[in-house]
Amino acid sequence: MTLTDALLAPYLGGASAARPLLTYYDDASGERIELSGTTTANWAAKAANLLRDECDVELGTPLAVLLPAHWQTATVLLAAWWCGAEVVTEPQAADWVLCDSGRVDLALAAAPAGGVVALSLDAFGRGIPGLPAGVVDFAPEVRLHGDEFVREPMPDTAPALAGGTVAEVLADARARAAERGLHAGDRVLSTLEWGTLDGVADGLLAVLAAGASLVQCRNVDAAALDRRAAAEKVTVRLC
Repeated sequence: MTLTDALLAPYLGGASAARPLLTYYDDASGERIELSGTTTANWAAKAANLLRDECDVELGTPLAVLLPAHWQTATVLLAAWWCGAEVVTEPQAADWVLCDSGRVDLALAAAPAGGVVALSLDAFGRGIPGLPAGVVDFAPEVRLHGDEFVREPMPDTAPALAGGTVAEVLADARARAAERGLHAGDRVLSTLEWGTLDGVADGLLAVLAAGASLVQCRNVDAAALDRRAAAEKVTVRLC
């Protein structure tokens, strides 16, 4: 079982598949995007097909993710783990770097052996104009791929995150969920960023490992948080 299979399984059976899994707010742009378990899995599958078919990402491929705490970041991380990739912290150690439009130059400077995939993170799926030759524009490309992913069997000793194996990362996520009092069915409002290992582990992996749903907020208007927590029926906050 891949890390993605283990994390998504509780969200894909019966009525759970239609319930909100990821709800994303950006107070700077006014965005609110909500993904069910099924929609999250479909987006992750599209991204996994892109990574495998266009970037040859496979078991053990090192991949760096220079992206903010965003719903698309969640889906590409799940996609990477579905392919069996190891997400690493340094772009210089990666075969492929996934980045936002503001970090394309940084990603190219790392000279990854495979290349760079750039995400516009645009709510309407627009691409990034004027990208350097060879950089994969995620938004228009991912739409061309299927929303089911046929994954290869892999051991739980496969690397997943910064040297940690699938089994180790999953165990750590479950332990963090327990430490923070996260339970299945919780609605978790988080303002944590995912630029560090702890940020990803606490702000994303622990939530999914608990079977909770995530309300991720960026560029936060602090005055709006209490109203948002009430509207989204939040039970736990991670800030």
